[in-house]
Amino acid sequence: MRFELRFEQRKSRERMKARLRRAELAQRKPPNFIARRAALGLMLTAACLSVVAAAFHRQVLENEFLRDEGEKRFLREREIAARRGMVTDRNGEPLAISTSMSTIWADPQVLAAHGEALPALATALEVPASDLIARLNDYVKHGRRFIYLRRRVEPQCADAVQAVIDHYRLTGVGMDNEYRRFYPGGEMFGQVVGFTNVDDVGQEGIELTFENRLRAEPGKRRVIQDGRGRVVEEVEQIKPPSHGKDVALSLDRRLQFLAYRELKRAVAEHRAKSGTAVLLDVTSGEVLAMVNQPAFNPNAARSEPAENRRNRALTDVFEPGSTMKPLVVATALEAGIINPNTPVNTSPGVLQVGHNRVKDIHNYGLLTATGVITKSSNVGVVKIAQRMDRAMLWQTYHRLGFGKVTGVEFPGERAGFLPYYDGWSRFEHATLAFGYGLNMTSLQLAQAYATIANGGVHLPVSLQRRDSVPEGERIFSAATARAVRAMMETVVSDQGTARRAKIPGYRVGGKTGTAKKATGHGYAPGKYQAVFAGMAPISKPRFVMVVMIDEPQGKYYYGGIVAAPTFAKVMQAALRLYNVAPDDPQAELLLAGLKREASR
Repeated sequence: MRFELRFEQRKSRERMKARLRRAELAQRKPPNFIARRAALGLMLTAACLSVVAAAFHRQVLENEFLRDEGEKRFLREREIAARRGMVTDRNGEPLAISTSMSTIWADPQVLAAHGEALPALATALEVPASDLIARLNDYVKHGRRFIYLRRRVEPQCADAVQAVIDHYRLTGVGMDNEYRRFYPGGEMFGQVVGFTNVDDVGQEGIELTFENRLRAEPGKRRVIQDGRGRVVEEVEQIKPPSHGKDVALSLDRRLQFLAYRELKRAVAEHRAKSGTAVLLDVTSGEVLAMVNQPAFNPNAARSEPAENRRNRALTDVFEPGSTMKPLVVATALEAGIINPNTPVNTSPGVLQVGHNRVKDIHNYGLLTATGVITKSSNVGVVKIAQRMDRAMLWQTYHRLGFGKVTGVEFPGERAGFLPYYDGWSRFEHATLAFGYGLNMTSLQLAQAYATIANGGVHLPVSLQRRDSVPEGERIFSAATARAVRAMMETVVSDQGTARRAKIPGYRVGGKTGTAKKATGHGYAPGKYQAVFAGMAPISKPRFVMVVMIDEPQGKYYYGGIVAAPTFAKVMQAALRLYNVAPDDPQAELLLAGLKREASR
C-alpha cells in the first residue's frame, strides 16, 4: 500500500514538470535571424577595419621605423675589395701583384651553437678542430661578435668551406673577397721589393717605401643578406674602390736573375758569410740589378732570420780598401799634381807615416802613377795623397757621395762614414787614401765609379725607371776620367790584380779591394771583405758593377780571385743583352774575319 502511494506521487511530479515545460516553451519567442546576421556583420566589419588600420599604421605611420628595423637585420654594408698597385721591372714584368682570394669570417656567438659542424668546418679550413673550438670559446667568453677564421685562402679551401655551410645549414659564417700579394721573382727580388703583412700594408723594401702610392682604398656597398649572411641583392654602391698605383722599378729581371745566380754561386764556392752585387747603367744612373746573399722568399711565411731580409747593398757598410785608389789618383790628376806617367818610388815597399808604417805585399820599386793602380801599391797611393791638401781629398770623397745617403728612398739605407778632414792625423790621411778609416755601401761605391765611367759627371742613382736623364754634377774633367779609365784597364791585364775580370771581346777596367774586416774590437784576424768594382766597355762605358763578398773562407780571399769572376760573368751577359758592341780591337779583327768567311 505504501509502495503504491509513492509511485503515484512520483508520476504526479513528472506530469507537473511536463506541464511546466510546455508552458515555458509556449511563452518563448521565435528566433530573430535578422538581428543575428546584423551582429555577425558588425563583428566582421570591425575585424576588417582593425586589420586595415593596423596595415595603415605599419605601412604609413610606422613605415620608416619598421624599415630601419628590417634593415638592421638584413641590410648590411660590405667592403668592396681594391687591388694594391703592381710593382714591375723596367720592362713591365710583374715583381709584385695582387690576386683575388676568399676571406672567411664568422659571428662566434652564432657559430659556437653549431657544435656538430665545427669538426667538419675545421677540416675544410685546414686547421686543427681543437684550435678552432678554443678560439671560438675565447671570443664567446669575451662577448665578441666577429672573428676571421682564415684570411686569403685558396679557391679549393673556400669551396670546401662553402660545402660545409650548405650541408649543415650554418649561420653566422660568411666569405668576402680580398687581395693577396704574390711575388713572381721570389728570392731574386725579395730584399729589394720587400713584402706586405696580412692587411696588405708594406713592411719592407719598395712595398714600404711606396706604401702611399701602392696602397688601395676599399670601397663600400650596401647589400641585403639572408639569415645565413649570404648576399641576396646589391642595393647600392656607397663608395667606389680606389686601386693603388703601379710602380715601375729600374731593375731588369733578366740581369737580376743572372746577378743573383752568380753571386749565390760565389758565396757558396768560397763559403762566405754574405755577399752583395750592384749593377748600374752609366748613362742614366739607374740600378739594373741589386742582389744579396743570403736571401729570403717573400711568398713564404716569415720564419727566416731578420738579417736575411736586409738589402745589404744599402744597409751594410764596409771599408772599401784599394778600390779607393783610382779616386785618389783622379783627384791628383784633376789638380795637375801628377800625370799618368809621373814616377813614384815605392821602394823598399814600406813607408813610415808618423808612428805607423804603410806596407805593400811586394817591393815594387819605381812605378808610374799608372803602375800604382796596376799593382795596387799602398805606398805609392799614399805618396800621391801626401802631395795634395787633406781638404782636397775630403772634398772629392764628399762630392762623390760618401758619408751621405744616395737618395734612392729605400728604408734603412745607411749613409756610411766619412770623417771631416779637420780631424785627420797624418796616418788617417794615409789610410783614407787606400780605403781604411771610412766606410760605405756597395751602391755608394758603384755610384762613385759610375762618375769615372760617365766622363766625370756624377749622376744621382735611382731604383725607379727613368724616362729622362737628370742633370748631373761635374766632378772630374772628361780628360781625367779617360786617363783613370785607361789606368784601371791595366788592372785587368796580365800585369794587374784582376785578370779574372776579363771579358772576351770587350775592354774592361776596374779595381780590386781586399780589406781586413773591422769589428767592435778592432780588425778581426783572418776575416776579410773581397771587393771588385769595374766598368765596361772602357772605350765608352755602359755599365758599372760592384761585387762584395764578406768573409770568404779557404785559401783565397782576394778581390781579384773571389769577386772579379762574378763581375765578369754578369757584365758579359749585360753587354750582350743590351747589344753593346765589342770594343776590343782583336775581337773586331776576328769578327771581320768571320764575316768575310761567311760571305764566301
